[in-house]
Amino acid sequence: MSDLVVAKRYAKALHASAEESGSVEQTGEQLRAVLDVYNQEPDLRVIMSHPGIAADAKLDLIKRAFGDGLSELVISTLKLLIERGRFSVLPSLYQAYTAIADERSGRARAIVYSAYELSEADNQAIAAQFGKLTGKTITVENVVDKSLIGGIRVRIGDRLYEGSVAGKLEQLRKQLKQNA
Repeated sequence: MSDLVVAKRYAKALHASAEESGSVEQTGEQLRAVLDVYNQEPDLRVIMSHPGIAADAKLDLIKRAFGDGLSELVISTLKLLIERGRFSVLPSLYQAYTAIADERSGRARAIVYSAYELSEADNQAIAAQFGKLTGKTITVENVVDKSLIGGIRVRIGDRLYEGSVAGKLEQLRKQLKQNA
């Protein structure tokens, strides 16, 4: 079974438990904190994937690193991942969890690709415009893409809204080719 499928299953179960306990947001924040450390510390990735290190030692390392900062629900999930040798799915688990949480709460994340860093006013305007279009509360993440001549590309979930100059030129090229 692929890691993505496994991560989605864990995310669904974790979200259901977090929803029951009323801790959806806190669980997401705690997962994000663990993921940040996991991504920033290559030694942690090595330790967590090493088959010669006992699962109890790995879990103890996580508990000591975060102290009381993790709920029992998150600890239990991490323990399960460790025991089953699936800690490497943590990034996919986090993505799937936030996607589920966002969908259930009427939120969406928009990744906005632009040729330069957008101002906060630009981000708010984009969030408002795409909020109207999707009917959701939009959170904007700006990614600078120097290959864009101008304009923006917006990705919300699996949809891509093309508003770049290169995209417009490509559309024009296709229209001209059809009419010729």
